[in-house]
Amino acid sequence: MSLHPPQALSRTARLMHHLQRMAPSRESLAAHPWLKPVAHRLLDPQLWRLQHEAVARGVAIGIFWAFAIPFAQFAAATAHSIWWRANIPVAAGVTLATNPFTIGFWLWLAYRLGSLLLNAPPPTPLAESAGLIAWLTCFGGPALLGMGIFALAGAAIGYLSVKLVWRLRIALKRWRRQTIKRSAAAITSR
Repeated sequence: MSLHPPQALSRTARLMHHLQRMAPSRESLAAHPWLKPVAHRLLDPQLWRLQHEAVARGVAIGIFWAFAIPFAQFAAATAHSIWWRANIPVAAGVTLATNPFTIGFWLWLAYRLGSLLLNAPPPTPLAESAGLIAWLTCFGGPALLGMGIFALAGAAIGYLSVKLVWRLRIALKRWRRQTIKRSAAAITSR
């Protein structure tokens, strides 16, 4: 019994095929000049398989680096995925949680959380001529604290969520199998 109508399945299959064609292969990544020092590690098939522990680690690493630094998140997530034996595509993909379209929201939310925890007074309006240093002095501390909390808490929650969903998925499969067996046994006993 299919959960998707044939049209949706073919659309999904087409999308997956298109994404696979666009995504770089392990070999092309390993041939990249910047990745040459770790190329032999990038080709390890364990870093590209969808195994629950590797996926959970990839989600944790990706979320951490998405909030920890505003640039080079893919590189940091890939390097740490190699070190922690995590799924590289998952880690790199999850770093997109903070992207140029959403980073403003996350910084605002991080500032609000950080200022709440630090019991910081409301910021004074900055002059238009105020530079980066003035902005960092006013908003930087609470925002950095908030982003640090998002990075650590998000990584822990992401890891535990993947582990929980994976276990629930396996439990559901077992339950379905047992239900089908019981139904078949009931039909044959009639």
